[in-house]
Amino acid sequence: MVSFLLLPSLLFTAPAEAARVKEVASLYGMRENFVTGYGVVAGLNKTGDSSANSATIQALAARFQPLGVLLSDEDIKSRNVALVMITATIPAGARPGSKFDLTVMSTGDARSLEGGVLLYSTLYAQMTPYASASGSLVVGGYSAQSGGNEQIKNHPTVGIVSGGGTLEKEIPNSLQIGEQVDFQWVLNVPDFTNSARMASVVNALLGPESASAIDAGTVRVRVPDRWLGRQTELVAAVEALDIPLDHVMKVVVNERTGTVVMGADIPLAPVAVAHGGLTIDVSKRTEVSQPGMLAAGDTAVVENTEVRVREEAGKVSVLRGSTVGDVVAALNAMGVSPRDLIVILQSMQRAGGISAQVESM
Repeated sequence: MVSFLLLPSLLFTAPAEAARVKEVASLYGMRENFVTGYGVVAGLNKTGDSSANSATIQALAARFQPLGVLLSDEDIKSRNVALVMITATIPAGARPGSKFDLTVMSTGDARSLEGGVLLYSTLYAQMTPYASASGSLVVGGYSAQSGGNEQIKNHPTVGIVSGGGTLEKEIPNSLQIGEQVDFQWVLNVPDFTNSARMASVVNALLGPESASAIDAGTVRVRVPDRWLGRQTELVAAVEALDIPLDHVMKVVVNERTGTVVMGADIPLAPVAVAHGGLTIDVSKRTEVSQPGMLAAGDTAVVENTEVRVREEAGKVSVLRGSTVGDVVAALNAMGVSPRDLIVILQSMQRAGGISAQVESM
């Protein structure tokens, strides 16, 4: 008896049957905004930039000038500071005073930002100042030196400042929710079927002809009279709707790592593939199912799929089924490597045996 063992590098994923609108589409005009800037992290334990980084020294000296402390480049020899870049994402709908997280990255030769504090900095979008940034860093790693030896774990030169960003200036927003008489939802993955299904689901909630699928990626929703003045509630109601999604069947393979990601229920068509010492036959057999003399029911014609895998050494594995998962099960039982499995699946797809897209990463 051949036992079945699922390889660690093989993963089956079943397509989701339904998802909420807010998970598959976004409201046109409502978007996140990205800001960036530079700053200085202080308080490091001799793990900051060396004196070879003149930009760090100049930035630190500039911070002291407004305080009445004049320093030259020669006066600063400490490795307790580091010059950093700051990036952040401001969520849609944020108002002045809203807080958000920061990502801080070393730009010099600092060994670690652990224990550092980001000094007050300004964040920009398209050369316009919009936010401020400051706070203590949390670093998911460390760098330690002892006796000339250095140990590094993860990335100690990248840190997070939780809630360290503050929006200081209103960001222009092209969508004024309370003034809209219609909205447009943009699907994350354009698909004509899903676009039409979303319009149908919205019409069931708001009434006929309230929603229409403009194209594969856009659904327009008209605000009914009874919802005027309650546009925010309408958006919330539409975002909570479930859409029965339709997915394009795919087999994604990564030849470098030997990884295969696919749906196990991808159907098979009759095909024969020879690879190395293996031969894979997928055939259809028609059987007639008849009820017993005393049993109720009708005679039915049943079509079964048989997957037969042969190896040169004479080993044969036969599995009845109708999906790619059946083929993989048989090949897995034969001890076929993931890389050989990738070649076999690609060959079956080219021969028309797999009705799915095979994509390489």
